[in-house]
Amino acid sequence: MRIQPLGERVVIKMLETEETTKSGIVLPGTAKEKPQIAEVIEVGPGGIVDGKEVTMEVEIGDRVLISKYAGTEFKLDGEEYTILSQSDILAIVK
Repeated sequence: MRIQPLGERVVIKMLETEETTKSGIVLPGTAKEKPQIAEVIEVGPGGIVDGKEVTMEVEIGDRVLISKYAGTEFKLDGEEYTILSQSDILAIVK
């Protein structure tokens, strides 16, 4: 199944990263804060939002930095995704 976001919305998948403490202990993804870097999975077409034309600045496959509590999380085919407005994306990570 595939999701096509509407308007200026974007579907992302959070990237899990292991973190190692200074003492060498590896923390799994569940033992730390929610990551803020994600991969863009799907991009909406853009359009008019509040009377202003919005062009999409992200593309599928981009790695992005998002606001800490942005978006709505959902599961599809056993995978967790988040859908959010393009305005909740702070930067593209290169």
